[in-house]
Amino acid sequence: MSITPESDLGSGIDFIGEQKSEEFVELRKTHRSFVFPMAVIFLLWYFAYVLLADYAHEFMSIKVWGNVNVGILLGLLQFVSTFGITAAYVSFANRKLDPKATAIRKRLEAQEAGE
Repeated sequence: MSITPESDLGSGIDFIGEQKSEEFVELRKTHRSFVFPMAVIFLLWYFAYVLLADYAHEFMSIKVWGNVNVGILLGLLQFVSTFGITAAYVSFANRKLDPKATAIRKRLEAQEAGE
């Protein structure tokens, strides 16, 4: 059992035990269920863009309007997708992660206050 010494982190809280608690395991599982698939999707999208830029010059240089071509549009969509993923994560965290983390924090604070 690993209990922290008196510090700003709290006194006598078993952080190792907390990591093994059902609530914390569920919180990590919920977090990973969003983060890992989203990271894979974004990396595939990013590498597809890089590979297209390197090997599909004719496709990327197709004019859409004026001097704007497919390559520029896909490059700008990289930024849009980054902001979209960030917004999706914030929404997911607010709905799914924060309530679970708050419950864990309150339980730990109550344990600390009871000691």
